[in-house]
Amino acid sequence: MRFFSVSGIDLRRLILLLSIASALLTLLNIFHASYRVQRDLLVQQTLESNRVYAAKLAESTEALLAMARRQLAYSAQVLGPAFDQPQLLAAETERLKQQSDIFNSIYVINSARLVLSVAPAALGTAGTTIDTGGVQESLAQRQPLVSRPYISATGRLVVMISQPIFAADGRYLGFVGGSIYLREHSILHNLLGEHYYRDGSYIYVVDRYGQVLYHRDAERVGEVVHGDPAVDALIAGQSGSLQLTSTDGVDMLAGYAPVASTGWGIVAQRPTANTLATLDGLMLGILRNAVPFTLLTLVGIWWLSRQIARPLCQLARNARELDSQNAAVELARVNAWYFEAAQLKRAMLAGLAQLYLRIGQLNLESMTDPLTGLLNRRGMDLPLEQWQAAGRPFAVIAIDIDHFKEVNDQLGHDAGDQLLKQLAQLIRQVSRRDDILCRNGGEEFAMLLPDTSLADACTIAERLRQCVADSPSPNGTPVTISLGVAHCADSRKGVEDVLKQADHALYVAKHHGRNRVATAGAL
Repeated sequence: MRFFSVSGIDLRRLILLLSIASALLTLLNIFHASYRVQRDLLVQQTLESNRVYAAKLAESTEALLAMARRQLAYSAQVLGPAFDQPQLLAAETERLKQQSDIFNSIYVINSARLVLSVAPAALGTAGTTIDTGGVQESLAQRQPLVSRPYISATGRLVVMISQPIFAADGRYLGFVGGSIYLREHSILHNLLGEHYYRDGSYIYVVDRYGQVLYHRDAERVGEVVHGDPAVDALIAGQSGSLQLTSTDGVDMLAGYAPVASTGWGIVAQRPTANTLATLDGLMLGILRNAVPFTLLTLVGIWWLSRQIARPLCQLARNARELDSQNAAVELARVNAWYFEAAQLKRAMLAGLAQLYLRIGQLNLESMTDPLTGLLNRRGMDLPLEQWQAAGRPFAVIAIDIDHFKEVNDQLGHDAGDQLLKQLAQLIRQVSRRDDILCRNGGEEFAMLLPDTSLADACTIAERLRQCVADSPSPNGTPVTISLGVAHCADSRKGVEDVLKQADHALYVAKHHGRNRVATAGAL
């Protein structure tokens, strides 16, 4: 059942390997394309989500800073008339500290950098002169200000929000300021720290110079960030999102938005690997669900390849055994259910028929009637088998000499033999090249006419009958013949019936007076 080519692989395995390879490559391609599409979509969604989130936090920070400025502005109005009253200054400073938890400390400083009041009092800087960067900046600007990060008098890294204090006559008296500790718990931690996610997402804040104001890693606070595209965009006042590599070499999906009033910028970012971890789990789930269907598909491919290869394997096996006696029968049994296999089967049957014909020619003596030179019954069976295997249509003319027994009885067997030879010669004269001429025995003859209609066969039969009637017999006695004609449109359905029909038509011709042609269609 298995045919091996020169390369050592049979057709069934070749089809199976090709089909499986095509199916697997298609599956992998679809899986890869799906992964890429889902990955890009997930990355874009995360980038947009981080951008929107950073923008919302920027709005919240903006609102918080605006509230802080309003509180300081109110205190500045209260402190202006009482700038020379230490008790009122201390009371207002304490009130402002207790009113909200925006500031870690509150202080009032005059134009000479002297601390007039501080809350909480435990800081111990009241009555001292401070010359820090934030104080210098506030005194120089004399307007509402959010300072750059600087080291305070207590050694802390802070950002100061200040409001100038003016007297009733417009003289500049100093300022009231609130500090936010950057490396200790502050309002920034309350606002941003709760947004730390377990999936690796985190928030950080930079000022207009790229200096970190808030970071989940306190060691990073105060650091100036260089070469970060998100920070560079924030310094330029832009908002957006992008995929970048962080300073510690981690691929990140970042969204960023500026805090317009201060020049600060907020960055919300998440490691790309954490984002895609969800997708990896999803694709594994898809793969698990696809495996059973894929296995069913491969089983179907295996079964189909087997069905396709089976006729060809059977034909190949029979090709090695064409010299066997049952080669034609075995070929006829092959179920060539598709076009190419059917064409190969037909070609092999035709070739086998030619082979048998040549073998038959070599064995012509065993298939030929020695008296007339026509085929005998054995010789007639061979072309009939070939035509039957190929489904070839044909017609049959059954011939019988009228009153032949009387010729033998009255004139002898030699005269009968001469008459048989003469009839064989006349049959050859009216026949065509491909016609099969036979003597079945005694005075019975047959003509097998391939690819011939019933009407054409009747014409040939009538011509033969007339030719015999018009020809003088060897012994001078008039001789006639009776003929029966039958037709077979599809020889695969069997040839015995058409032969019987021709014999029966011959019987009808004799029964109705001899010297005539009868057809099976007239039965």
